[in-house]
Amino acid sequence: MNFLSHFYFERQNSSDYMVMGVVLPDLIKNADKDWNLNPQKDEYLFRDVPEYAALLSGWKRHLEVDRIFHSSLFFKEQTALLKQLILPALQTGPVKPFFLAHIGLELILDHLLLTQGIVDTAHFYQQLNNAHTPSLAGFLKYAGLPDQKRFDHFLDNFISSEYLFSYEQIENITYALNRICMRLWNNPFQEEQLQTLTLKLGEFKQQLDKQGFMTIFNQINEELDKQNF
Repeated sequence: MNFLSHFYFERQNSSDYMVMGVVLPDLIKNADKDWNLNPQKDEYLFRDVPEYAALLSGWKRHLEVDRIFHSSLFFKEQTALLKQLILPALQTGPVKPFFLAHIGLELILDHLLLTQGIVDTAHFYQQLNNAHTPSLAGFLKYAGLPDQKRFDHFLDNFISSEYLFSYEQIENITYALNRICMRLWNNPFQEEQLQTLTLKLGEFKQQLDKQGFMTIFNQINEELDKQNF
């Protein structure tokens, strides 16, 4: 799941550090795809400082939400549907249809949460800003972050740009997908392909909305409640 989808499960959580922790795994990977942190494997390092404990709790919630989401029937069915829809945009080029469908589904879920006002995106950014403190740096130091200065620069830009608001427009979902693919492949799409992709994403968004996209959020909530997570 993407940023706003993870935030959905903490949208009423007053702990800024918990909210930061919930999206921190993705922030780390966006800052540098080769950074691999696993603070959950050394929990004893984070128990004695409340801010560290909250960040770790959020981190673990992120991992569990992703596990439930990616093993769900919803994920399998919707990625298969989106894969078929976007095939006309992938007749040429290096991009793998399943990869694009996987990321596309996650971004469309964020788009729907944003455009339907289900999450308060401005509040999300405010909570991230509140948690961008020396306590976050301390947590990341214990977690083994290779370059704090570089991450701080990335996080400053992520918060100040409020980029997720751009997901209101489907064409910006296409832009985001293209940027992600450019990290892996040179010139992943031609302009005509991007136009087709935007069209197909719009069709998929409408189908997903009609089918009741909130079912997956309800399912994950139920699973978290069962585990008392």
